[in-house]
Amino acid sequence: MNLFRLVPLALGLTVALAACGGDDGDAAPAAGTTDAVTVEHQFGTTEITGVPERIVTIDLQWTDVMLAMGVEPVGYSVDAFMPESGVPWQELPADAEALPLVDGPPIEQIAALEPDLIVGSYSIADQGVYDQLAAIAPTIAGADELQVTPWQDLVRTAGEILGEPDRAEEVIEDVDGEVAAVAAALPGLAGKTFSLAQYVVGDSMYVVADEQDGSSVFFQQLGMTMFPAVRDEGEATGDTRIMVSPERSDLLRADLLAFLVNGGDESDLADIAGFDQLPGTVAVLDYPTIVGLNTPSPLSIPYALEQLRPYLDEAAGAAG
Repeated sequence: MNLFRLVPLALGLTVALAACGGDDGDAAPAAGTTDAVTVEHQFGTTEITGVPERIVTIDLQWTDVMLAMGVEPVGYSVDAFMPESGVPWQELPADAEALPLVDGPPIEQIAALEPDLIVGSYSIADQGVYDQLAAIAPTIAGADELQVTPWQDLVRTAGEILGEPDRAEEVIEDVDGEVAAVAAALPGLAGKTFSLAQYVVGDSMYVVADEQDGSSVFFQQLGMTMFPAVRDEGEATGDTRIMVSPERSDLLRADLLAFLVNGGDESDLADIAGFDQLPGTVAVLDYPTIVGLNTPSPLSIPYALEQLRPYLDEAAGAAG
C-alpha cells in the first residue's frame, strides 16, 4: 500500500452558518443545536440542517474527530494495513459497522446504515463516488486533492456541524497543549529540521514536501522546520508529496527523519543509498505511527507523540 500516494489530500473545509431567520441568525448556536451549516468542498457545497445522529466516517481523520467530539459513528472505514487489533488509539463502539474500502466506499453497505451525514476526504476520490454517497445522505468531501488538512480545522468543522463549538475548542486546546508541553521541555528542537517519508519497497520513496500540509503542522508546533532540500523539491515540482528514487537519500538528511518501510522491514533500508550514513536522528516507525503523523487527528497525535518522544529527545540534544 502506498500510504502517501493514497492519502495526499486536503479537506480545508470552509464552514458557514446559514441564517434561519430572525435577528439572531448570526449568533453562535447553543450546544447540541445548530442552524443550517453549509460546508464547501471540491464537489460543491453540502448543507446540513439539524444535528446529525447517524454519521458514517469513511476516513481515519474523520473517525477520530467524531470520537474525540463524543460521537460514535454508525459506520467507519477500516484500514486493512493496521494491526489485527485495530487502530491503537481508537475505541470504537461494538455495534458500529466496519466498512472495507478496498474497492472504494461500499455504497450499498453505507446506504443500509441509513446515515444522516457521511464525512470523508481521500476516500471520496471522484465526482461519481461523491454523487452516489450524496444520494444517500448529505456528504462532505475533501476541498481538493492536494493536501491533508490540519486536524484542528476538521474539529472546528465538526463543532459547527454538531452545534458544539466550545467542545471543539476544548479538544483542540487539550491536544495542542500536549504538543506545546513537549516543545517547552525540548527547547533544543527549535530550528531543527524534519522530514516525513516512506519507502515503498521495490518502488519509490515518498516525502511530504509542503509546509502547509496538515502533516507538517505537528512538527512546526514543536519549533521545527521542513528540511530545505525537501521544501525546495516540492516547490519545484508543485507536488505536496514528492516521489523520488531510493537513490535520493539527500532528501532524508534532516535533523529528524520520521520514516516508514512500507511493504517490508528494516532489512530493506539497504535499498536506499546512504541510509546508514544519515547525519540526523532517524526514527524508523511502524505503520500506525506514520499514519498518525501523515493524516493527523486529535487522537493520533498524542499516540504518535509518545512513540516519537525518544527520537525527539535525541534530536533536541543533537548538535545542529
